[in-house]
Amino acid sequence: MTQTTRGTDALLETLYAGIIEAHATIRPAVAVTPLAYSERFSAATGCQVYLKCEHQQHTGSFKYRGAYNKLRLLSREDRARGVVAATSGNHGQAVALAARLAQVSATVYTSAGTSPYKLEAMRALGATVVTVPGESLEAELEAVRQAALQGRPYISPYNDMDVIAGQGTVGVEIHEQQPQVDAVFAAIGGGGLVSGIGTVLSRLNPNAQIIGCWPEQSAAMYHSLKAGHIYPVPQGDTLASGSAGNIYPGAITFDLCQRLLSRSVLVTEEEIRWAMKAVAVDEHWIIEGAAGVSLAGALKVARTMPGKRLVVVLCGRNVDWPVFLKAVS
Repeated sequence: MTQTTRGTDALLETLYAGIIEAHATIRPAVAVTPLAYSERFSAATGCQVYLKCEHQQHTGSFKYRGAYNKLRLLSREDRARGVVAATSGNHGQAVALAARLAQVSATVYTSAGTSPYKLEAMRALGATVVTVPGESLEAELEAVRQAALQGRPYISPYNDMDVIAGQGTVGVEIHEQQPQVDAVFAAIGGGGLVSGIGTVLSRLNPNAQIIGCWPEQSAAMYHSLKAGHIYPVPQGDTLASGSAGNIYPGAITFDLCQRLLSRSVLVTEEEIRWAMKAVAVDEHWIIEGAAGVSLAGALKVARTMPGKRLVVVLCGRNVDWPVFLKAVS
């Protein structure tokens, strides 16, 4: 057994314990979201398709789980200093709400390309928003720098055990709602959500496949995993802006994704667009592009898994209205 393997094993042990503790503690502040059986997608694929409705979570995405869990675990002294976060949108909204409920000040660093809708939502929840030139990784690096300079806790969107533990409660709920699931499909940006889900199911349902899904235009973790190390990847325009961007150097999610992912799927912008439209037409739900990525990934490979129970994590709904209308028109 290599040192890296031993280190990842220890990380998984600690993370699993954190997820189980979070699952038992964060209610009722964090909602248990439905696992909805989809007649439409089941008939279309020949599988049993369930939709995990994280777009119905507080602030419209799974990110609230991690933000709330991190805030509740901070010491009184850390809370008094206020928190710093970096975001492409959803994590910032989640931190803003969790901080407001905890009566903690929050400053959120965002990239220049962050949706104006998401910026306004963060401000409405009481956060101070600072826009940084460049893409999401630049916002992360600046947020980490400022947190260190100011002596304030930094809340990463994914590179934090407490955040991942909160996000991993999605996996516990999936197991409780459908113990016999064969595969879970999740969009991957920084890898926090899939790391949490994979950690849980590797213990509770080790036969379940954990399938990571990316837009072809922005697949930093995908290419880094292929290369065997994190490195900057050119980013294209994508509807899945919530999962876009490069990975923080040394992120713990890299080793976790290496260990936990069973399969990887890349999807096109047209496939994302079709998935968003299909959910709107058949389920009457608005989802954002990152949620469309996981469904598009499932639809792309489902025919190779006939009769299997598939869970698709619809990770969020926070999409600008003009972007959504253009996507589904």
